[in-house]
Amino acid sequence: MRPLWRCCYSNAKIKTHKSGSPSFASLVTSMGDLEGLYLSVCDDLHLSASVFISQVLKETQSRGSGVSLRLAGNDRVKDVIRLTDNDLLVLSKTLRSDLTVKALDLRYNRISDEGAGHLADLIQENVALQSLDLLCNNIEVEGAERIAKSLHQNATLKRLRMTGNKIGNKGAMHFASMMQTNTTLEELDVSDCDLATQSLIAFAIVLNSNRSIRSINVSRALLFSLQEETAVHMARMLAVNQTLRELHMGKHGMTDSGVERLCEGLMINRTLRYLDLRCNRITRDGAKRLSEVLRRNSTLEILDLSSNRIEDDGAVYLSEAIALPHCKLRALSIPNNSIGTTGLVSLTKAMNTNPNLTHIYIWGNRLEEPVCVAFSQLIASGRLLKDHTDVSPYEVDGRFYLAEMSHGLQRHYYWAPSYGEDGDPASNAALALNTSHCLDLQPC
Repeated sequence: MRPLWRCCYSNAKIKTHKSGSPSFASLVTSMGDLEGLYLSVCDDLHLSASVFISQVLKETQSRGSGVSLRLAGNDRVKDVIRLTDNDLLVLSKTLRSDLTVKALDLRYNRISDEGAGHLADLIQENVALQSLDLLCNNIEVEGAERIAKSLHQNATLKRLRMTGNKIGNKGAMHFASMMQTNTTLEELDVSDCDLATQSLIAFAIVLNSNRSIRSINVSRALLFSLQEETAVHMARMLAVNQTLRELHMGKHGMTDSGVERLCEGLMINRTLRYLDLRCNRITRDGAKRLSEVLRRNSTLEILDLSSNRIEDDGAVYLSEAIALPHCKLRALSIPNNSIGTTGLVSLTKAMNTNPNLTHIYIWGNRLEEPVCVAFSQLIASGRLLKDHTDVSPYEVDGRFYLAEMSHGLQRHYYWAPSYGEDGDPASNAALALNTSHCLDLQPC
């Protein structure tokens, strides 16, 4: 049968020609043919179509509803072409009336404020999209404003990831304003977006009354004050908020004083499950405060203290709290914390006492022979699964050693394995542990 449209291919683009039928767009829409509709829109706008987008849409239409449209520009296997603002114009028009695509992955492309405007139009009109990932594009203040304003009336989007887009303090303020009226967004990631003290305080104030946000990531903000006002406001928020499950405050330069204020709110809070304080300036005194929280707060399940300096004393404080039967902590991440034999061995003893702790990450500390033996025994006995830690034991000439594994709670967004397949769940264990990630979408 002769196709409804004709197209000629080049290396990177598909050049479309008019079909001569005025009802062509409506016809392909009724057929559920996303690829055909995409080519039709390109034809109407007199734009060249992307081979990459066309192929992904073709693969998607056979998967039914609830699919994730993956158009990331950093795929190491596929021959991808990074999307531009013109590509976003066509894509947004293609998906406006679509009911099958629930998640849109646009990481590592060349989307600027203009492309963000096209996405804002899509968010306003589409009633099916639940997840939007814009990690590491070129969106700044104007684009952030357009997207935030489109979310004021949106009732479907649940997850938005803006990581790595330099929206700055002004752009973040638009999202804080949006959270005052939006009642459906559950996860917001604005890490590595050059946030400042003003926007962080605004987020904390809005979360005092917001009842929909389950997870917020404000890591790697640009903070220059020594007063730790952000920790103070977040502590006040935690004391009253009853819906937040996940809080990321990595790379805030937080000291023990800030942790102490944060713990005042955690003592009262009964909903937070995941606390991420990696890459701060927390020492044994801060670890002691957190251990007091673990003694009294039975809801915290995941604690990330990677790249701090809690040392042996801090690890002992935490192990004493973990050993208590009512402690519900399931995962502890403490790589690069200057912990030696005393602290690490005490943690293995706590694991033998309390079965709740199933994930522990320790690489980058002083892994002397008693530590190697203790973790070898934990793994050999089945108490600690190999995928639940970042070390693997081996024996040479009767002595035990530990090798590093690429496992952890949360992989950094620009990290990729040096060999093997990407996407190992053991390198992103928090996704499986944390119930706030509730979108169950079919991969494309």
